Amino acid sequence: MGRVHTYAVRCSWSGSTGVGYEAYSRDHEAGPAGNGVTLALSSDAAYRGDPSRLNPEQLLVLAAASCQLLSFLAVATRARLDVVAYEDDAVGEMPEDDPPVRITRILLRPRITLAGNAGEERVRHLVQVAHRECYIANSLKTDIEVDPTISFA
Repeated sequence: MGRVHTYAVRCSWSGSTGVGYEAYSRDHEAGPAGNGVTLALSSDAAYRGDPSRLNPEQLLVLAAASCQLLSFLAVATRARLDVVAYEDDAVGEMPEDDPPVRITRILLRPRITLAGNAGEERVRHLVQVAHRECYIANSLKTDIEVDPTISFA
């Protein structure tokens, strides 16, 4: 049997729902179990959350973007490419009129800068290889599209 990686996290909330749906706090803390790192989270402002805090929908989109970034860097390194910058302004879509409510689409728009000139088609191919190797993308039913912009320094 192969290795199994586990990922333990902890979420915590306190307050009172006795004040009613309109008034209870959606603010909570979360992070990796046992190491003291925490994120201040809330629900989306559309669901009475604090817009200054991250929400679970943003974390899902962020996980997909981060995994694509890390997968691409690994693939590019193995292909002996020199990536010098990678930025992604990713967007997730959650339509309310298509039950059950869920993130139906994530658009990743990485801007990748490489030293030298490896050829744009080769880099685009490696972006797709990275997408196929991305653990998060492989774990979701959500459509994830990758639309890279590639430049050479």
